[in-house]
Amino acid sequence: MEKRQPIRAIISGGGTGGHIFPALSIADRIMEVSPDSRILFVGAEGRMEMEKVPAAGYEIKGLPVAGLQRRLSLANLALPFKVLRSISLAGRIIDGFRPDIAIGVGGYASAPLLWSACRKGIPTLIQEQNGFAGLTNKILGKRVDRICTAYEGMERFFPADKIVLTGNPIRKEIMPATAAMRKEAMEFYGLDPAKRHIFIVGGSLGSGTLNKSMMKWISDGCPGGDDVEVIWQCGKYYMDEVDRFMSEAASAGKAEGILYFDFIRRMDLAYAAADIVVSRSGASSVSELCAAHKAVIFVPSPNVAEDHQTHNAMALVRKDAALIVPDAEAPERLLAEACTLVKDGERIGKMEKSIATLAKTDAADAIVGQIYSILGK
Repeated sequence: MEKRQPIRAIISGGGTGGHIFPALSIADRIMEVSPDSRILFVGAEGRMEMEKVPAAGYEIKGLPVAGLQRRLSLANLALPFKVLRSISLAGRIIDGFRPDIAIGVGGYASAPLLWSACRKGIPTLIQEQNGFAGLTNKILGKRVDRICTAYEGMERFFPADKIVLTGNPIRKEIMPATAAMRKEAMEFYGLDPAKRHIFIVGGSLGSGTLNKSMMKWISDGCPGGDDVEVIWQCGKYYMDEVDRFMSEAASAGKAEGILYFDFIRRMDLAYAAADIVVSRSGASSVSELCAAHKAVIFVPSPNVAEDHQTHNAMALVRKDAALIVPDAEAPERLLAEACTLVKDGERIGKMEKSIATLAKTDAADAIVGQIYSILGK
């Protein structure tokens, strides 16, 4: 993309890596085509964007907004007051920063910020990452100027004349592994190149179900896991529990060949090392796995709005590009299926070929193009 005029953009949203990493990809691409642009992030106080965004070199302001608890909770009583205060604060942030455009990527903070921007006549764009739109974006879709989607058929949620199919922005280091990348990955993680490798990843915050599945498999003596090594991202909230479990497993001689981490900082190398991946099916994870051309078993989270992770996963399963194991069945079935698949090179090759056809690696470019189109620059 050619160099562009500088713009002032607010990017709002977050809560999980699935919202934050696409937002950072959009910001990075804006700065690449227009280094004199100004970008301000707006997130939710106490959520991971308040740490990850400054670490990437961008300024961020927090709103006190929070999500609705699905179970009965006193926290829900305070929610209307937090939303009203967040809308007021969002309006002040917009007045102070004077953006040319407001961009929403999903997550708690995007609703009050985009709502305020629309009321003030600021051009707006939302990026819907999932194949089943969330309630916030469905409401905002009637007001915003442009809606960038990752899946076809989104006219059932949004006005058709506002939709542009762009794909989901992903981290630029995610790509199909070369022989050199695989060699670097083996050395980085201290793995045996002669063995088969499974990467277990439950999203940026980890997954209780995937962790239970791993712990049951290890407790049972890792059946089917001979000549298999595992990279396991368990999530920071689960790290103490997993630490204790793995200490006991090591004492019993059951932890050999299993590396576990609270958070994977070199996802490119984890993908490069893996023969197969076991993953939740959040939108960003799906997009990255397509870009990395990885054979994958999805375990959709049941704890998400509109069961959108199942919709995301099934879009690939229907094209023979992935397998799926329901969350409730994972502790009993998941690792047995993973150990069978990881040793089936022919099936892995077919899945890699199928998932590669679904990759969209120019999404950040396409979204930035839409931003400049809206602004007429």
